[in-house]
Amino acid sequence: MAIKRDQADVWFSKAVRHRDRHTCQYCGQEGSDCAHIYGRKTKSTRWSMDNAICLCRYHHRWFGENPLEFHRWLEMHYGVGHMEILREKWNTTLKTNAALRAEISKHYREEFRKAEQDPHYEIVSYN
Repeated sequence: MAIKRDQADVWFSKAVRHRDRHTCQYCGQEGSDCAHIYGRKTKSTRWSMDNAICLCRYHHRWFGENPLEFHRWLEMHYGVGHMEILREKWNTTLKTNAALRAEISKHYREEFRKAEQDPHYEIVSYN
């Protein structure tokens, strides 16, 4: 069963792709997907900028089919410390409701617009 996407997901995805310049962080190909390190099912990391990276469609699918290789590459790309902190965040619980998702959507919409206007602006993660 597919996980439903709402406006929080849409604006989060735009923010991640903008941050990574719409470029696969693995191979450098332009035109990329927003790939979650820990899947969207886990709310505590679903909208965290440190839990997403741009990948081309090929590598998004390939890493999805080869999670151990993805993890090895992420540890080299981000470092072991980043991955340990992310794993701790993933192990926490976050309950959402419509109001929280609207707040997340608003946050990323505003961050995305700031980043569009200022090329040096660094998008701030919601959590």
